[in-house]
Amino acid sequence: RLRIIIRNIFSGFTAILLGFFLQLNLTILGQTGDWGVFSAAVIVAFLEVINKIIYQPPKTKKLVKEKKIKDLNLFLVFINNLKIGFIYGLFVDAFKVGS
Repeated sequence: RLRIIIRNIFSGFTAILLGFFLQLNLTILGQTGDWGVFSAAVIVAFLEVINKIIYQPPKTKKLVKEKKIKDLNLFLVFINNLKIGFIYGLFVDAFKVGS
């Protein structure tokens, strides 16, 4: 039981760091000025799709609660942690620009 808890914590931490890394790479594309609009559109689309999947109404989440789709639920948690790391990276970049 303790191994599962530790594995989930490290999986969440890894996803957050991976999201931070992806954010750094995508915002570097926008710094040249050529890819700014495209990278911003990709970032917003990614965040909105993940929010729609994670925070959908409970009626459509019945399948996720079944044991058959437990792996899908873990994947959604991983993607949500990836999104959290991505947004964290945006805040860190905003503070770097502001200083």
